[in-house]
Amino acid sequence: MLALVKPEPTSLEDEAWAAFQARDRRLRDRYLMGVKTTGIYCRPGCPARMPNRGNVKFFASAEEARAEGYRACRRCKPDETGSIYKDAIARVCQAIDAAEESPRLEEMARIAGLSAYHFHRVFKAETGVTPAAYAAAVKDRRAKAALAGGASVTEAVYDAGYGASSRFYAKSRQRFGMAPARWKDRGAGEHIRVAVAPCSLGQVLVATTDRGVCAVELGEDRGRMLDWFRERFSAAEIEVDETGLQGAVAAVVAMIEHPAEAAAADLPLDVRGTAFQQRVWDALRRIPRGEVWTYGQLAEHLGYPRAARAVGAACGQNRVAVIIPCHRVVGSNGSLTGFAYGVERKEALLKREGAR
Repeated sequence: MLALVKPEPTSLEDEAWAAFQARDRRLRDRYLMGVKTTGIYCRPGCPARMPNRGNVKFFASAEEARAEGYRACRRCKPDETGSIYKDAIARVCQAIDAAEESPRLEEMARIAGLSAYHFHRVFKAETGVTPAAYAAAVKDRRAKAALAGGASVTEAVYDAGYGASSRFYAKSRQRFGMAPARWKDRGAGEHIRVAVAPCSLGQVLVATTDRGVCAVELGEDRGRMLDWFRERFSAAEIEVDETGLQGAVAAVVAMIEHPAEAAAADLPLDVRGTAFQQRVWDALRRIPRGEVWTYGQLAEHLGYPRAARAVGAACGQNRVAVIIPCHRVVGSNGSLTGFAYGVERKEALLKREGAR
């Protein structure tokens, strides 16, 4: 069987698009992308939903984007300049990227010119993750690249800088979203059943694996929703199963239409993400029906009072709408921002739940 290999970027636009797809915040000052359908321009790392490739245009400067009628995104704030620690943290990130083995915390702090304690706090505030988590993500990227290049799992483990294979396997499913061997095959072997049904908010798509519900999405056009889902899971076996998923779809629709009666619906979930994302998603499910929290309150609840942006990014990565109620989180001024399926749907869901 021939493996599909993603081509290397061949132009500046391809490089910019790759940076946005990876949500690489280290490149946030290098590229600007305008979204034709919304009239907004963003920078890499923006937690907003990724647009289709054909609906974007890249700009060399914010002035160029505004000259063509685009306005700055309120989530990634592309017009804001970095903090006083921006260059120092960038140097540390470059050192981590270049090192065969992750530098120790003391060495990272020395590169930044800060004490270890202060550096740890600054790094987390700037990037949204701890230095250890960032270094782990670098190892993961190396392992994924090695696997995609044809290396065996064992070769990828040691090439990425893991001292022992046990450390790699310990949380591989959580980080990769699937077993490493399946990542090597670009997700081949995953069987996902999907169904789309009408509801008062348009159409709702429900997808499940053999472990539980992996996606709940809202939209308008059934065909487009299925096409987009297939595109994102192109290496998996997708089965449209309206009959087999009737019970799961009915439960989700009930949560949309009558949340008070259906709030206790116990659907097994197959949600995959980083440890931080998992913590955020778990906290979202603990927000009582009828209440709304701000991103800052949610970050404080998790013990990261300065990580409101990172919390917002994790909410933006939630692929199981309604069941994991990211719609219960609002902006610091109470504005209904940050919902992938539109402010109107977010407002409708909150109103049905009795939120003020």
